[in-house]
Amino acid sequence: EVQLVESGGGLVQPGGSLRLSCAASGFTFSNYDMRWVRQAPGKGLEWVSSINGGGAGTFYADSVKGRFTISRDNAKNTLYLQMNSLKPEDTAVYYCAIGGTIPSSQGTQVTVSS
Repeated sequence: EVQLVESGGGLVQPGGSLRLSCAASGFTFSNYDMRWVRQAPGKGLEWVSSINGGGAGTFYADSVKGRFTISRDNAKNTLYLQMNSLKPEDTAVYYCAIGGTIPSSQGTQVTVSS
């Protein structure tokens, strides 16, 4: 059974940092591109970042470019999102997903507020 479990969210002040993790199981993690998406209150899903299976190719939405860094550890079957210089508009539930699939996991809440 494919399972993705996000963690690392929380409440942080503007300008702060958080590191999200996504523990994957039930599939050959290194064979798949992965992505982070988010959903702000009252809004639809927004793509944040993607990484290819080997980890060398990374892509970012303009809204997070230069502030967020996606990475993966294929030995640990884990995807990461380092988020720096957080802004209130980054407040959302963050999900990891395999390739272009729709997230079905619980996600992790990130709230940026003073």
